[in-house]
Amino acid sequence: MSVESVLELIATQTAAGKATRKGDQDGVDELVAQALADGAAPSDVLDALVKGMGVVGDQFAAGKAFVPNMLLAARAMSKGMAHLKPYFSSGEVKRKGTFVVGTVFGDLHDIGKNLVAMTVEGNGWEVIDLGVDVKPEAFAAAVAEHPGAVVGLSALLTTTMVNMEKIIQTVRAAHPDTKVIVGGAPITQGFADQIGASGYAPNPAGAVELLASLAA
Repeated sequence: MSVESVLELIATQTAAGKATRKGDQDGVDELVAQALADGAAPSDVLDALVKGMGVVGDQFAAGKAFVPNMLLAARAMSKGMAHLKPYFSSGEVKRKGTFVVGTVFGDLHDIGKNLVAMTVEGNGWEVIDLGVDVKPEAFAAAVAEHPGAVVGLSALLTTTMVNMEKIIQTVRAAHPDTKVIVGGAPITQGFADQIGASGYAPNPAGAVELLASLAA
């Protein structure tokens, strides 16, 4: 099988959420290992993973795929990313930037945040996942450790979404130029504008697009 064919299969299996071998069919884990062994450029492998995530992301946005599909695809992509980490470390594959993400304090929901984190990582960003119930000071400290990072805030509840404004104020008091994006079920563009966020993303694919525009 040609390298090009393996790369196409990586994209297909990523979109299908096939992380590892099932029966006689290789998953993303095996295919990425094969592609690299056959001489594929790590950047081309990353592009294939991104392509696969893009397919399922578009399906999700169109209502043709659902959270379980996104989770499976993200896990498959993570299997492939594990093979690429040495190339990121060596600088052979360049990161697009650093993304600090967490669910705001008072909120313990993490599925949406996890999906965004995995999708963004699969698109070539270094992701610093702070977890859930994250205090404003923790976001500010993470930006201090990773200068120039974009911050992502997630909330699922109307009672916790209001905490985003406090986090934005705290982060920018210490790091005035920090870009902060927000998302979650109750969040709207209007709310994002109201609290001074740099942008709003309705889904993981939207977060990737927003980050690309902010990094441009």
